[in-house]
Amino acid sequence: MAANNASLGTPEQLRDPNYVPPMSLAVPLGIQHVLAMFVSNVTPAIIIAGVAGFGFGSNSPDFFHLIYMIQMSMLFAGITTLFQTIGAGPVGARLPIVQGTSFAFLPIMIPLVAGKGVDAMGVLMCGIVVGGIFHACLAPFVGKIRFALPPLVTGLVVVMIGLALVKVGIQYAAGGVPAMGKPEFGSLQNWFVALVVIVTTIGLKFFARGILSVAAVLFGLVVGYAVAYFMGMVNFGNVGRAAFFSLPNPFHFGFEFSLAAVIGFSMMAVVSAIETVGDVSGITKGGAGREATDDEIKGATFADGLGSAVSGIFGALPNTSFSQNVGLIAMTGVMSRQVVTIGAIFLIVCGLIPVIGAVISTIPIEVLGGGVIVMFGMVASAGISMLSDVNWNRRNMVIFAVALSIGLGLQLVPDALQHVPQTPKILLTSGLLPAAFIAIVLNLVLPEDLT
Repeated sequence: MAANNASLGTPEQLRDPNYVPPMSLAVPLGIQHVLAMFVSNVTPAIIIAGVAGFGFGSNSPDFFHLIYMIQMSMLFAGITTLFQTIGAGPVGARLPIVQGTSFAFLPIMIPLVAGKGVDAMGVLMCGIVVGGIFHACLAPFVGKIRFALPPLVTGLVVVMIGLALVKVGIQYAAGGVPAMGKPEFGSLQNWFVALVVIVTTIGLKFFARGILSVAAVLFGLVVGYAVAYFMGMVNFGNVGRAAFFSLPNPFHFGFEFSLAAVIGFSMMAVVSAIETVGDVSGITKGGAGREATDDEIKGATFADGLGSAVSGIFGALPNTSFSQNVGLIAMTGVMSRQVVTIGAIFLIVCGLIPVIGAVISTIPIEVLGGGVIVMFGMVASAGISMLSDVNWNRRNMVIFAVALSIGLGLQLVPDALQHVPQTPKILLTSGLLPAAFIAIVLNLVLPEDLT
């Protein structure tokens, strides 16, 4: 819904994070924030479970762990959002920042769990907790390290994230990893359902208004789900077995130390921290017409890291600020953190009801494929948009070329590192870390006057 500013409050009130709009308008605005991020929030858990081997179509006895991960994605998106909106001491920006499960860490997580089943999740959770603590420790210094991550580097990182994930979207649309090598993989039925989602999403995004446009991916999935249901592709077997209320389980997946996981998550924490700085700046500029204060940036970074660490303890994936909700604040013109608090409470309630996760798990993988093709393409597009701010002289073109070629190449041909020890191999085959490292180093050491 687009905001009716006259009924919401005065211009001064709408720019005030502490203002509480009338509840009749604050509640739907808060739910709108949830709808805008809902699909993106649960998708990383679905992808990691699929890569590990207990996700959609796997027929694995461990499939219930995916339902738990979906549940935790909702619950801790809500809890970590409250860290930002309400805050405690130095933790939290006290701004309308929506937190959610981060796509940025997927290229790090995928090599750690690929084909290893639910047993690999303990390694992942160790990396998330330690990386989250390291992320929180960056809060006092995040402003000082921004010089090392100009648009050339951050744009490259975001492009690499998108490129690392587009393969997953195509696999899902064609039937998922379990169907690969079988006649049903890439069938016309699978592609038809995925294309329904893509076409519906594009149509709503550009030809609809209000909530239909803001949550176009979500409504695209709903239409694709309906089509898949009538084609006999939906299975409700898990819904009847799911509980109606459940509390999170600490160390659900165990806790196993891995140097590769700790290094990978800690390095990505630096990139995630810089992304959060950009989101905080975007919110204050778009919603209040001012720059973010140092305390707001520090508080947001603290909440980011602490939120990820707590999430990992309970079996959820790393959390970060959600950029799509930054744009939503600019669109509605409502800066109230209380509105986002309402959305967070809605997410927490959903996260305590496992049957909601079970219903989400009935979405056919081909339907989800159509949605993630759009989402992952948008991630790459966002990176290209960031790169538009770069002065494309020969120096910057060389930096980008070398970093992209090595990063993407190692990701596409992981066997090129078969003689490398396991820990550096996992970090290098992510593609993202070597690309970011090369870009940062070359940007710092190459002379600016190289033309």
